Amino acid sequence: MLVKHILRDKGREVVSISPGTTLADAARLLAAKRIGALVVRDSGGPIAGILSERDIVWALATDSVEALAHTVSAHMTSEVETCSETDTVEALMETMTHQRLRHLPVVEGGRVAGIVSIGDVVKTRIAETVREAEDLRGYIGAG
Repeated sequence: MLVKHILRDKGREVVSISPGTTLADAARLLAAKRIGALVVRDSGGPIAGILSERDIVWALATDSVEALAHTVSAHMTSEVETCSETDTVEALMETMTHQRLRHLPVVEGGRVAGIVSIGDVVKTRIAETVREAEDLRGYIGAG
């Protein structure tokens, strides 16, 4: 299965935030949208970074509540790993596992086309495994 199939099922919405936004506002947005990461960019421009819940926790652990007044740019990951719609689920699993990533923006033609989480990848892989088992049971039962 390919990334484009995951996006077809889950949707292509990408929640973005500007680099100058405070961590407090970023945390509120994450909570309101019930998501784990935000793509950082200025008004629909190219990706400047990614900010995850984990980044906010690390900032709080380091600077206590004062961190909430810091800007997103001070705590985001600037070098963002991305994927494309034609990448396989297996390739994503490998990338996410080896690089310890939980979110990958999907980039096509220089624009952000979606975002895939490790949860999306696991859900897809489980569905594939169930489908394969059902096909095998049907094949054996028909024999």
